[in-house]
Amino acid sequence: MGDRIKTLGVVGAGVMGAGLAERAANAGIAVMLIDLTDDVLNGCRQRIATSVRFSKMFAKAKAGADVDDDEDLLARIRFSTDYAALADCDFIVENASEKWDVKQSAYQMLARHASEETVIAANTSCFSITRLGALIPQPERLLGIHFMNPVPMKDTAEMVRGHWTSEATIARAESFLAQLGKSGIIVNDSPGFVSNRVLMLTINEAIMVLQDGVSDAAGIDNIFKKCFEHKMGPLETADLIGLDTILYSIEVLHESFGDSKYRPAPLLKKMVDAGLLGRKTNEGFYKYGRKKT
Repeated sequence: MGDRIKTLGVVGAGVMGAGLAERAANAGIAVMLIDLTDDVLNGCRQRIATSVRFSKMFAKAKAGADVDDDEDLLARIRFSTDYAALADCDFIVENASEKWDVKQSAYQMLARHASEETVIAANTSCFSITRLGALIPQPERLLGIHFMNPVPMKDTAEMVRGHWTSEATIARAESFLAQLGKSGIIVNDSPGFVSNRVLMLTINEAIMVLQDGVSDAAGIDNIFKKCFEHKMGPLETADLIGLDTILYSIEVLHESFGDSKYRPAPLLKKMVDAGLLGRKTNEGFYKYGRKKT
């Protein structure tokens, strides 16, 4: 299991899946990206191409010289709706939506099509790694790797050890992260782990503060940016992650702990119902341009 990863399977072609595919391809790893529809995959392909183009523009400006487009990078990423395409992958990262029925369906397909020797990493915000491991044969080969958004720009991930996760699986995952130019911080399995157990509560309470009229969105975020020197405020972070993902995550925490402190803010529910999901719809707590139709 110590060999370098040659082919990475990525399940889920959303923002996180696209970012991970780009980072892996940039590291010379072939990527098989899976989602349920061609429309989603086409959107992902466009998102990756746009990100690569902007990265090249940034590199050109920084270097002060011409930088060629990296067609090889895009060519290293293949797209499919067929889970059978994951059979030859050395390592798989699951990025399915934070809904249990969606996760369950994804792992049923992975159990059917992925090699029983392949390490599977759950890129989940809140779901128990031990619970997910029960959905596949050899649960010792499953761990959590919670990548941070945007994936191509963040160099550290939260690694989650489930009840059955083996030391060989941890070592394989650390080697994979090193190939991406990343490192991992290992934590134990608990809903939300460290990052989202704290972050989702912070974001939810910031939404409560906004809802109560204590301050506007910019004022809340500026407290964190200018007083605490955070790069982003909690509401800006929510827009970046996606308010639907925030809601799903806080609901999982509420269900898992049975603690009222994780009760989702009514304003959060209202905004998700209205389709105001943040950057991916061009409007959340802030407006980012023309609203997508």
